[in-house]
Amino acid sequence: MTIAKLRRTIDTIDAQIVRLLNQRARCGLLIGQEKLRHQKGVYAPDREKEILERIKALNKGPMPIAAFEAIYREIMSSSLSLEKPLRIAYLGPSASFTHLASLKKFGSQVEHISCGDIAEVFERVEHADCDYGVVPIENSIEGAVTHTFDILVDSDLKICSQILLEVSHNLLSKTTLDKVKAIYSNPQVFGQCRRWLRDNHPQAELIEVASTTRAAQMASVRKHSAAIGSLLAAKVYHLRVLKKDIEDTAHNITRFLVIAPQDVPPTGRDRTSILFSIKDKIGALHAMLSPFRRYRINLTKIESRPSKKKAWDYYFFVDFEGHRRNPRVQKALDQLEGMCKYLKILGSYPVVE
Repeated sequence: MTIAKLRRTIDTIDAQIVRLLNQRARCGLLIGQEKLRHQKGVYAPDREKEILERIKALNKGPMPIAAFEAIYREIMSSSLSLEKPLRIAYLGPSASFTHLASLKKFGSQVEHISCGDIAEVFERVEHADCDYGVVPIENSIEGAVTHTFDILVDSDLKICSQILLEVSHNLLSKTTLDKVKAIYSNPQVFGQCRRWLRDNHPQAELIEVASTTRAAQMASVRKHSAAIGSLLAAKVYHLRVLKKDIEDTAHNITRFLVIAPQDVPPTGRDRTSILFSIKDKIGALHAMLSPFRRYRINLTKIESRPSKKKAWDYYFFVDFEGHRRNPRVQKALDQLEGMCKYLKILGSYPVVE
């Protein structure tokens, strides 16, 4: 078949795709009207997971599944924006890693609102100025983002979804590698690139700033300076990429939470996050964990934070497999509530790979 005939075939397929996408969008609009009528959130992580898993099962190639996920991310983003003009609050200026995570989850067809700190993200969602918020919670190398944990203690918002973002750190500058005298980034990023900095720029002054985007802004106006940040930041602030992938560990993944006024129904593969405080006695924490063992519930994370209300008083944050509506989970939580001083369910949400 000639190139001309193949192109005509593609034109015919494109016409069908446009027609079907508009048909899909009309169905989405009707669903959106029903959601608003029943006061349900527009974004449905459970349905999103179902769609992506079905697309993965349907795909027989040659297009890779990652390409389909990117395409459907924008299709779903367009549908969400048609149902309701969505506003997503995220931490940091444009091109921050939290901004990238927000784009990965919600696509580019909704409005992404930059916030100066994690508290502002929560406040905008709590006051209904934004529909959802995206905040970092932990990094696979540097560990927990403690400020997010602290705000979750007092906030009424729920975790409704999570995002795993593979983070790549790059050295960005307007000068050449040998002329860099100062490097800007945030403390966590310096920690994730510690070995590379020691081996390649031991004499450079490391200057801590609030975000990688702020670092890129500084490097764009300061002589003999560089920033560690994302490739998107390099593009936004017109910086050269002096060195790619300078993180010390190849699989550097940051986990982000999506917060909202409500969590979501069970999907069959879910995670629940809770926090609790314990009575001050020997063996108390061991006792608190016994209901999970009794009902065969797998714990995936436990983190402690000072309560800031009383010396040596702690909150424990626990993630475990299963949805809060699961009968075994409900029994375990009922037992736990009777044993601890305080228990709060932070949300149940779909597991992501």
